[in-house]
Amino acid sequence: MEKYNRIKIVLIEQEKSSKWLAEKLEKDKSTISRWCTNDMQPSIETLFKIAEILNISPRELLVEAK
Repeated sequence: MEKYNRIKIVLIEQEKSSKWLAEKLEKDKSTISRWCTNDMQPSIETLFKIAEILNISPRELLVEAK
């Protein structure tokens, strides 16, 4: 399966949990989990919000195309 986002990796690097992110975004933990496993992708707007919460560039949440 293709990986499109690095949400899980960035959370680990910043020592934050998916539960923490779910609370910040007011989303269900299962939604965050599906993003972290790349079963589902967040909208572009949500991706920008995640980047803002994590204080990084949205680009850092994406896997580079090969």
